[in-house]
Amino acid sequence: MISLTPEAAEHIRESASQGNMADMPLRVAVTRREDGSFHYALGFDDINRQDDHNFESEGIKIVVAPQSLEMLNGAIIDYVDLDGSKEIIFINPNDPAQQ
Repeated sequence: MISLTPEAAEHIRESASQGNMADMPLRVAVTRREDGSFHYALGFDDINRQDDHNFESEGIKIVVAPQSLEMLNGAIIDYVDLDGSKEIIFINPNDPAQQ
């Protein structure tokens, strides 16, 4: 399961409304690179494939493809101030860089 902090959810809602995507779920994906590091991607997606896994956190619908599910299990998406700029971050217990 993936969860959003209230700050991340608010940022995602604002982004969706600005882009005319307020009703689209947030697709979250991760791939493991050759060196073992994780590369995260997220965006709004109105295509829900048959094998997708669907979640909801803080009122935001989240869609994850099966190949990302295990790597994202327990992940938290947050929106934080880093060095004077606001950024989305992933707090993921499965990410080798965060252990």
